Amino acid sequence: MSTEPRGNDSSTSWAVPERTARFTGEPQDVTGARLATVEFLRALARSAPPSAPECAPDIVLVVTELAANAVQYAPGPFELRLRPTFDGVHVTLSDTSSVPPEPRAFRPESGGGGIGWHLVQALCRQVSVVPSGTGKDVHVFLPW
Repeated sequence: MSTEPRGNDSSTSWAVPERTARFTGEPQDVTGARLATVEFLRALARSAPPSAPECAPDIVLVVTELAANAVQYAPGPFELRLRPTFDGVHVTLSDTSSVPPEPRAFRPESGGGGIGWHLVQALCRQVSVVPSGTGKDVHVFLPW
C-alpha cells in the first residue's frame, strides 16, 4: 500500500463544497445540469487548477450524457451531486429508474444515439451503478 501523495493533496480543493442540484426530469434540465457542472468546476479551478486541459470538458460531457440518459430513460426527477476528491471529481446522478445503463450499438442511420454510455465508460476512472429505494445512483470518478 502506497502512502505517497497523488495528484493535488493540498487542502485548497476541499475549500470547494459539494454541489447538489435537483431537476424535474424535463429535456431542458440537461442544460441545467451542464451549467451547474460548469459553475462547480470554475469554483474548483480557482482553488485547485485541473491537471490537464481536457479535464473540465470531459466532466461536462459525462454529466451531459448521464443527465440525458436520466431524462430519456428514467421518468421523473433526478439529482446531480458533484464533489472534489483528492485527485479528481466524484459525480453522482440519482434517477428514478432501477434499470442499470447498458451499452447500445451506435446507429447513425437512425439519428444517432448509443454512444453515451460508451463515452462515460471511456472517460471515467471508475463507474458504478448502485440500486436505491427509489431508482439508482450512478457514481463516476473523473480526473481533475
